[in-house]
Amino acid sequence: MAGAGVPQSEIAAVLAVAVPTLRKHYRGELRRGAAIVEARLASHLLRIASGHDGIALRAIIFALQCRFGWSRYAPPPR
Repeated sequence: MAGAGVPQSEIAAVLAVAVPTLRKHYRGELRRGAAIVEARLASHLLRIASGHDGIALRAIIFALQCRFGWSRYAPPPR
């Protein structure tokens, strides 16, 4: 479920446990699920960014801001 992007509170409800219990006993599974979601999102973002339109440009800017700390407001490198 974590690999499909289901929130931890909903996973805990399905398993009938508290969220802290879920995190304690399923930490590895939750981390792997989060990594799967991140990999899928990054793959889709790169696919979109490889286009040649305005959406591709926005996808590239988003990736630069989120993954590489880029900011249009930062001073230029020297």
